[in-house]
Amino acid sequence: MNPATASLRGWLESLSGCCDAAGVRSAITELCTEFGKVTRLDVLTLAADEKRQAVCLLRLESDAQERRLMSSLGVSRFGDDVLVIVDLPARQHPAL
Repeated sequence: MNPATASLRGWLESLSGCCDAAGVRSAITELCTEFGKVTRLDVLTLAADEKRQAVCLLRLESDAQERRLMSSLGVSRFGDDVLVIVDLPARQHPAL
């Protein structure tokens, strides 16, 4: 793996520090600037037990940009969209 790809994957893993959909949306948009302009980004958050994830479906301006993004980050498609899944920190429960 070349250093640039390792750096991008490490950056993608660092998204797990985002606490909510707005933080993930901002971070994904910033990450994708290297590949092209994000034309659509949907962020859905899921929670089961203590595990939380953000499912991100995005589109860039061209298929070539999307293929480069997918190759660099090791992500795939869901339908026509690029699929990025981010593990989020567990929600903190208030003390009783």
